[in-house]
Amino acid sequence: MPQLSLGARVRKSPFFDRAVGAGAASFTVYNHMYMPTGYGDPLGEYWRLIEGVSMWDVGCERQVEISGPDADKLVRYLTPRDLGKIQPGQGRYVPICNAAGTLINDPVLLPLEDGRYWFSIADSDMLLWAQGIALAGGYDVSVSEPEVSPLAIQGPKAMEVAEALFGGWVRELKYFAFRETQLEGIPLVVARSGWSKQGGVELYLCDGAKGGSLWDLVAEAGKPFDIAPGCPNGIERIESGLISLGTDTDETANPFEMGLGKYVSLDREDDFAGKVALGEVANQGVRRRFVGFHISGERLQSGSQHRWKLLHKNKCVGFISAAAFSPRVKSGAGGNIGVGLVEAELAEEGQRLFTESEAGTREVTVTALPFDLSGRIERS
Repeated sequence: MPQLSLGARVRKSPFFDRAVGAGAASFTVYNHMYMPTGYGDPLGEYWRLIEGVSMWDVGCERQVEISGPDADKLVRYLTPRDLGKIQPGQGRYVPICNAAGTLINDPVLLPLEDGRYWFSIADSDMLLWAQGIALAGGYDVSVSEPEVSPLAIQGPKAMEVAEALFGGWVRELKYFAFRETQLEGIPLVVARSGWSKQGGVELYLCDGAKGGSLWDLVAEAGKPFDIAPGCPNGIERIESGLISLGTDTDETANPFEMGLGKYVSLDREDDFAGKVALGEVANQGVRRRFVGFHISGERLQSGSQHRWKLLHKNKCVGFISAAAFSPRVKSGAGGNIGVGLVEAELAEEGQRLFTESEAGTREVTVTALPFDLSGRIERS
């Protein structure tokens, strides 16, 4: 199999050495940083996330900080979501679009205090985008990347670990809410968030020199709950219908296509990036929709490495962006599932199509997201 060469050119998180020492077997590059993608036991890591608790090095989830007198104005211009009277300590999931209405990031916005915000970003150069908008618009702000690196604790037992670390207050956090605190002298922002539907927290480390110490404290607190290292899980995210920017989106995907229309407020009186283009999409209707697929054939042995073309009457009508075998999805197709974009008129549940995969042509059936998990479980 091809290998990713590690070197000094690509940045490493403060948790990198601990992750390697714990057996990280594969990596990807995300926001110009290495991110672990597996520890050698894909199904074991999946079940630990589903039934127990997992800790993830997601230091590549970088922050774009906007601060200064015009910070509020710039933040509101960058997203089509109406932020209302957003308050410090309560985060928001916000789409970010360019002038053409294309989705170019989907971060969580963390308002730290009046005039100071973090965008906790997905994999794209939003720092450069925000700096360019600030310069072109003459905003009186500073746009920077602080030295902040998240460590995630995810799974149904995640809050037990978090409570062991911080006390009962952590359970009172609403989803996307956060608090600045310290753990044995380590400065942190603790947020009720994470890239899974299993629940948990993200610990935003604010002193990179203490990454190893934070990792060790989490690992020790998690021992009674059988915690172990993991990573954002490809199977669980497909089951849950979570969007992976750049995997599921292409150069024209917009929030309406991706099912994020509820975060677009076209009736706002103020302007925002992409407002005219998104208004046109809303008036004309979307060309494609982000949906799930049941995939026929033998069990998929690994995730998809390429986008698979979707075919209807020998015409390409979209693509499957990610596919995997799910041990939990109830499916007549045998547990193979995927997500992707398909032409809107073919996006109805039950629509039958074909896909060209690495394993040959397979029949697929459109389904709603998230997937139905009320049926079978297969552990082997």
